[in-house]
Amino acid sequence: MEQRISLVTLGVTDLARARAFYEALGWRGQEVQETVFFQAGGLVVVLWGRAALAADSGIEDAGTDGFGGMALAHNVRSPGEVDAVLAEALAAGATVTRPAAETFYGGYAGCFTDPDGHVWEVAHNPGFTLGADGALTVPDFGAS
Repeated sequence: MEQRISLVTLGVTDLARARAFYEALGWRGQEVQETVFFQAGGLVVVLWGRAALAADSGIEDAGTDGFGGMALAHNVRSPGEVDAVLAEALAAGATVTRPAAETFYGGYAGCFTDPDGHVWEVAHNPGFTLGADGALTVPDFGAS
């Protein structure tokens, strides 16, 4: 298996509400057969009904809310951008779960959840350089 992720699919309870939230953040999606696709750099974020996603994955959706053991991350180029993105998310209907603050690694980050409870971290990490296209490349942690 090649080391990459092509799509991240978020199970949502209300597709129209979820699409409106992400579009309020400035994302532009395409809806096809009750599924919304957003090009997000080199991968695609998909919104799909939670029950349909669970059935398609061959699992039973327990319907529980709360932390699902996963967080999405959006890295930015400056601490000011962290504040701006968190404010934009709040205005779009997000819940800020961790206000922006300095981090243990010398960066600055905060978190929000979308209307379906998916966790997003917004972070500025001075050790992670972003390319002009927003692509993040993991640094060589063994280099001195």
